[in-house]
Amino acid sequence: MSGAPLGDGGPKSFSPDDRDTVVGPLGQLVHREGLQHSERLARAWYTVGNSVWCLVGNGLSNQTYVRGPEGIIAIDSGESLQEMRLALAELRRHTSEPIVAALYTHFHYVQGTTAIVEDRERMGITAPLAVYGHERIAHNLSRAGTAIAPTYTRGLVEQFALALPNDGPDGVVNVGLGLAYRNAEHAPFTLAHLPVTHPFSNATTLKIAGLDIHVQPAPSDADDSVTFWFPSLRVAVNNLVWPLLFNIFAIRGEEYRDPRVLVTGLDHLGGLCADHLVGTHGPPISGTDDVARRVTKYRDAIQFLWDQTVRHTNAGATSVELAHAVRLPAEYEDDYLTTQFYGVVEHHVRQIRSGLFGWFDGDPVNLFPLARADRANRLVHAMGGAAIVRAQCAAATEADPRWALELASLLVARDDASNDDQQLLAGVLRVIARRTTAANIRNWCLTRAREADGSFDARRLHAHRWSQRQVESWGLVATLDVLRVTLVPERAIGVDVHVAFVVTRTNGTVSAGLHVRNFIACPTDGTGATVEVRLSSEAWNALLGGATTLDETLASSSVEVIGDERELRQALGVFDHPSLTR
Repeated sequence: MSGAPLGDGGPKSFSPDDRDTVVGPLGQLVHREGLQHSERLARAWYTVGNSVWCLVGNGLSNQTYVRGPEGIIAIDSGESLQEMRLALAELRRHTSEPIVAALYTHFHYVQGTTAIVEDRERMGITAPLAVYGHERIAHNLSRAGTAIAPTYTRGLVEQFALALPNDGPDGVVNVGLGLAYRNAEHAPFTLAHLPVTHPFSNATTLKIAGLDIHVQPAPSDADDSVTFWFPSLRVAVNNLVWPLLFNIFAIRGEEYRDPRVLVTGLDHLGGLCADHLVGTHGPPISGTDDVARRVTKYRDAIQFLWDQTVRHTNAGATSVELAHAVRLPAEYEDDYLTTQFYGVVEHHVRQIRSGLFGWFDGDPVNLFPLARADRANRLVHAMGGAAIVRAQCAAATEADPRWALELASLLVARDDASNDDQQLLAGVLRVIARRTTAANIRNWCLTRAREADGSFDARRLHAHRWSQRQVESWGLVATLDVLRVTLVPERAIGVDVHVAFVVTRTNGTVSAGLHVRNFIACPTDGTGATVEVRLSSEAWNALLGGATTLDETLASSSVEVIGDERELRQALGVFDHPSLTR
């Protein structure tokens, strides 16, 4: 493998010492550039050209308004009803024109749309609101909240600082794309999404509020992301150019974001020759030449990462070697758009390699690794024992955090790890947190540090939460889909039972099944089941939501079991759900 292209010094994920660490206004320990990044994310109302407004800093995302001859178009509605209400209050300081439609750039910021309906009703407009967006928005909204919910939620908590305090050394500074994942001013965060009424999947042209709008699918951090181009206004609204280097790898865990697809979207965006660029995050950019120059550089940064990852991989680089070999040239650091204020390059290149070639990176040690605890036990013993490793870790914490992190990780992975080991790990993570420019890294490290030292109890994030509200919102089919990923194989030895569930609701009856066999629970439509359970939606929600036990449910006169109740209990007993084993 050829050497790193940009000289010595290693990846720029965090500073080697505390020369760049400062104390924030609320006592936060943070990299000075990370603190400065908050200034460009501050709440501000931008007038873009003659017909566009953009509110930055109201939440994680922007809310944008475009004026047409026939009214206002609202683009994105934030994370809650309360967030959008404040955005609309700001709009009403500038115009009383009615909102005629809502547009979604992608599925992340669509939870405040009902506020637009409220605004229209105050004006006496009772006609349904037209909502335009990609056809995959509904699917993407449901994907994260069901089978993969514990991991997805845990990732959000860690990446977006949801478990960090507001002040003190561990206090939140920003979350990269915005000041906060949820602005505390908007609590209690009522979800008020309105589904798309006018879906699209391909490039198309819309006529809304008297304006032509060219829609171009442009996958970025979501496969339903689009660019809206208003040719008469020379304005492009996009989810491609962020106020920092694009996050190819999301530390919270996400589907692969292919840089080649992103570059295609950026080439389209650059080809528009826009006078104004409005993003889902960060301040707008104006000036045809400035927009073209900065979009080109942003696009080229993404291509650089892909090209150099492939170059070094072709030469035989493993994942870890890539992390140290590929670095953005210093020339990219003169613009915040291509600066590591969110994720870091050394993680992005590893994700690119994994996205192209899968988990095995050619390193022999990764072919048949020891179990984590076994490896840690052996290595610590080989290094002379835990006391020696602790001493080495403590000595390296400030001077060599990468090495200290590896040592601390070995200590806590052992079978007999102590509280002192956890404290060492927390200390190393806090050193990295205060030295990195990347919000994701700072927030993740601090959250894990607080978990290690006992400041934060994360146990609830490692299992599905079963509430009646959740079960009701999921519906029968989605609930069974969640249930099947909780199957404990040791409980399923010899079990072969097909159960159909028939749930009665006020608007009709829905049925679905699970066939427990071969150590899985296979989803079915219930046809051919050997056991059938008939019950009301209230009883189903109470059982799966943890309000009642299986014994109590089956004892109810309103629940009917057709078939062998013992088989039913045997089938439901394989799941890691407390209500189904009592």
